[in-house]
Amino acid sequence: MTILIWGIANQKFNVKRCHEFIVDYYGDWFPELPKYEALNKRIHFLSDAFKALANVLIDEFGLDVSHTDFVYDSMPIVVAGAARSGRAKIATEICGKSYCAAKKMWYYGLKLHTIAQCNHKALPTPTLMNISKASEHDRPVAGALLEDVHNIRLFADMALVNDEWQAQMLDENNVEILTPIKRIKGQEHLCAADKLLSRAISSVKQSIESFNNWIIEKTNIQRASKVRSTTGLLVFVFARIACALFVFNS
Repeated sequence: MTILIWGIANQKFNVKRCHEFIVDYYGDWFPELPKYEALNKRIHFLSDAFKALANVLIDEFGLDVSHTDFVYDSMPIVVAGAARSGRAKIATEICGKSYCAAKKMWYYGLKLHTIAQCNHKALPTPTLMNISKASEHDRPVAGALLEDVHNIRLFADMALVNDEWQAQMLDENNVEILTPIKRIKGQEHLCAADKLLSRAISSVKQSIESFNNWIIEKTNIQRASKVRSTTGLLVFVFARIACALFVFNS
């Protein structure tokens, strides 16, 4: 686990490159280091361990309980791009096909969902993270993450727009979910006040988009096209989440 996480932190984005990196620079630290093939096989048994490590690391962040503004977003983890998205069969238990509006593409894979606490002029602190099939809508996943959360204000995009659910979250958990104003059917333009509010919400939410871009830059988590199994994909995702949390907290 150390070898893979340290390798990713040093921009070695597959097990073979991580193994070569350790052999070249830290060989004396690992005198019984197996060959690449054996290491790769052993790492595939550690998906649950990487997930547990990621959970421990995210639980260790100290949060300012007096600051109640949070942001939510999801991002794609691409196992197969547009050309192969319709026929991909890898890890069907946890993957699906969906359209990513931000990147204007169809893809097959996962989504990483993050709720993070806002920080002034800095990246938000991740507090809750989970994965889902790409085909699963954001709102049920966000609802599951928020199940035991109370007394916060959450800034999100239009994927979470649902008047009944938002009212329920406010009534039962005192969670106010703020999203850009959605035009009603037949409405061509928003009024000036709604435009201003939507712009303000989007401005706050930009911090979680920056956080997602930071994870991609540090771990290359969005590109999982070389993965060939469910366990391999789980290791790929949770090892990178754990690495990002280590780096974020360092």
